[in-house]
Amino acid sequence: MPEKRLGFFSKYLSLWVFLCIVLGVVIGHFLPSIPTFLNKFEYAKVSIPVAILIWLMIYPMMLKVDFTSIKNAGKKPKGLIVTLVVNWLIKPFSMYALAWFFLKVVFKALIPSGLATEYLAGTVLLGAAPCTAMVFVWSYLSDGDAGYTVVQVAVNDLVILVAFTPIVAFLLGVSDVHVPWDTLILSVVLFVVIPLSAGALTRSRLIKRRGKKWFEGVFLKKFDGITEFGLLLTLVILFAFQGETILKNPLDIVLIAIPLVIQTYLIFAIGYGWAKAWKIPYEIAAPAGMIGASNFFELSVAVAISLFGLSSGAALATTVGVLTEVPVMLTLVSIAKKTKHWFPKATV
Repeated sequence: MPEKRLGFFSKYLSLWVFLCIVLGVVIGHFLPSIPTFLNKFEYAKVSIPVAILIWLMIYPMMLKVDFTSIKNAGKKPKGLIVTLVVNWLIKPFSMYALAWFFLKVVFKALIPSGLATEYLAGTVLLGAAPCTAMVFVWSYLSDGDAGYTVVQVAVNDLVILVAFTPIVAFLLGVSDVHVPWDTLILSVVLFVVIPLSAGALTRSRLIKRRGKKWFEGVFLKKFDGITEFGLLLTLVILFAFQGETILKNPLDIVLIAIPLVIQTYLIFAIGYGWAKAWKIPYEIAAPAGMIGASNFFELSVAVAISLFGLSSGAALATTVGVLTEVPVMLTLVSIAKKTKHWFPKATV
């Protein structure tokens, strides 16, 4: 598979990411009517503009999915085992431990105890919800196996249905955790079912009409840079939504971000390192590490608002998770691609 590039921008992607973040904050502060208008287009706590951009990012990857690879995923269970164990037996508990240590101990003098507890709750919600949507983007950018990534995400979505509530209830000591099923179902439909179906339908029809050589050599090239462009535009919108929050709570956002960023690198290191030790092919190892490292932030934000309120510390903490994820995950994509030679080549 050819290396993904952002055309002219590829060499300076980190710079464009930084500029998009700054632009988003500036828009949120000086032109608040823009995010206010975009916020009107929300359903079940899912932002429709952001959903469209994520769909735009995912669709080019889904065009490359060969359904044979999906059917054969069961013959390579190691990647699924790594994903499931890291996401559900390690990640929620390591997130709780890290957040508790930093928010309750290290930053004790900087954050009031009650507020620290709310921040801790928000981080737990992030830790208990592995990624559904953006992992397709990280897999695409890191040259992951598209078909296998679909299976990994689908399995995690099924586990979320039964494991999210009891894990959150156990770690937070609350008994009335209500999963917003409309948010969960809508997210799965928007970020998995629709783009996968659209990609599969487009692929099958065009290959039947024009042949596989034309499809891969001509049609797919029309989407070069679309995923990366969508990623940058998503950054602008996400940071525009939270521009005022960032400027009003700069210190708290930094303090919350520290355990979240450490957790992201830690979980990736565990999953990716385990995959290396288990001699899993890189194309499966990279997304296996990234599913746990990134979060299902739509679900986390929705539950935080439902449990603790829109203006709560828990809601702010889940928002910080949204803000830190893209820049940090881009560094993990870079790390993965630079260490690709550590892994055996995939077998057909």
